[in-house]
Amino acid sequence: MDDFSYAHRDTSASGSAGVARFNVPHIPPELQNIRREAFAREIPVAGDETLCFLMAQAAARRPARILELGTAVGTSAAAMAYVCPQAQIVTVERDENFYSEAVKNFDICGISPRVNAILGDAGEVISKLEGPFDLIFLDSAKVQYVKYLPRLKELLSSGGVLIADDVLLFGWASGEAEVPKKRRMLALHIEEYLRAVSTDEQLITSVIRVGDGIALSVKRQI
Repeated sequence: MDDFSYAHRDTSASGSAGVARFNVPHIPPELQNIRREAFAREIPVAGDETLCFLMAQAAARRPARILELGTAVGTSAAAMAYVCPQAQIVTVERDENFYSEAVKNFDICGISPRVNAILGDAGEVISKLEGPFDLIFLDSAKVQYVKYLPRLKELLSSGGVLIADDVLLFGWASGEAEVPKKRRMLALHIEEYLRAVSTDEQLITSVIRVGDGIALSVKRQI
């Protein structure tokens, strides 16, 4: 396994039980190969269920501009680019190894002209970006979700979609599983994010059991 600068978990593809067998992303062979290699190296990329959901939302919304926080090796950005051939994508990654791989993968997938990959801290980058974005995919440091929320709302277009990944991670935030002592702060911050988007009058939010949990928030149209 490669020595990346932050810890990652096993994100192997879902099994064939239940509805999981129906969640098979329809993506080009070159992207499927990139995902297969990423799973083998335990790189934190979206599993089949999450990727299918993300692609469906992107295809339905038809965003002109997409913002992704947490590029990893570029699989989710490439999948969104595939289903939204007119979209321009800004994707932010803080890990140099992941960033370098993602840039190469965007070339392999033939989408580099439409992707602005940025190496840097997501909080610093979004403070300088200009909106609006029609779809934002939040898949970076979970403890920062609630901190990023005010700025992401500013960057989100009216009627735009904010998708936050891993919000039900291991059942901690939902209270379905006991939180390990060293992970209590992480669970607390995720719970704060869920409470914030669920009570925000500017957002219409649904928390969904897809993958490790997704919070789908739509900015009310003015």
